[in-house]
Amino acid sequence: MSGLAAFDADTARRIARAFLPARRLGNRWNYHYSRIKLGSDPLYPGVAAALRDSRLPLLDLGCGIGLLAHALRAEGVALAYRGVDNDSKKIAQARQAARVAGLAEVQFAVADLASAFPAHQGSVAILDVLQYLDDGAQQRLLDAAIAMLVPGAKLVLRTGIEDGSGRMRVTRAFDRAANLLGWMNAAPRNYPRADALRDTLDRAGLRAGFASLRGKTPFNNWLVVATR
Repeated sequence: MSGLAAFDADTARRIARAFLPARRLGNRWNYHYSRIKLGSDPLYPGVAAALRDSRLPLLDLGCGIGLLAHALRAEGVALAYRGVDNDSKKIAQARQAARVAGLAEVQFAVADLASAFPAHQGSVAILDVLQYLDDGAQQRLLDAAIAMLVPGAKLVLRTGIEDGSGRMRVTRAFDRAANLLGWMNAAPRNYPRADALRDTLDRAGLRAGFASLRGKTPFNNWLVVATR
C-alpha cells in the first residue's frame, strides 16, 4: 500500500469541480485546495483500496469538506457514507459539493466528538484527527470507534506518527500553520506513537497493518487499517 500514488491531475480536477463557487467571482479556496490535495496526497486512493471489498456503511469522523466521499465514488467504492465534523461551515460546504456532484448514499452532519459519538455499526475512518487530541481524548475516540466495528468492518486511520524524525517536525509545523491560517479550527496537540497505537488495536483483538503514506509529500503520514 505504501506504493500508492495520489489521483492523476484529470481526476483531481474533475472531483474538485464540485467545490467551485456558484458565482463566477465567488471564493475558489475549496476548489484549489481540493485539486492540490487530491493530486498530491495518496491518502484517498489508499483509503479506497482498504475499503474496496467492503459493503458495510462507513462513518467518517472529522470529515472536513467531505473529500473522502468524492474519492470513494471516483474509485468505484459505493458503500453508504456518513461524515461528521465539528466545523459547521465545512459541513455546509460538504453538503453543497455532494449535491453538485450528485453523490448517492452520502450524508453529512455536525457533531462535537468531544461531547458525544454518533451511533454507528460498520466501518470507521479517522483521517488526520488524532493529532488534535490529548492522550485521553485519543483513547476515548479510538475506543468509541472500535466499539462501532461489526465483524468484517475496518477501522481506517491516517495520522502522523511521532518518531522524532525530520519529517515529523515538518508535519507538526504544517499542522500548526493550518491552524494559524484558519483552515483548521484547532492546533495539533499530540501525535500518537506507533507502539501505543498498535497496543490499543491489539488489545481490542483487531488485525492491524501500518503503511507509509508519504507519497510526494514531506510529511510523516501513515495509513493504519485494522479489521474486526
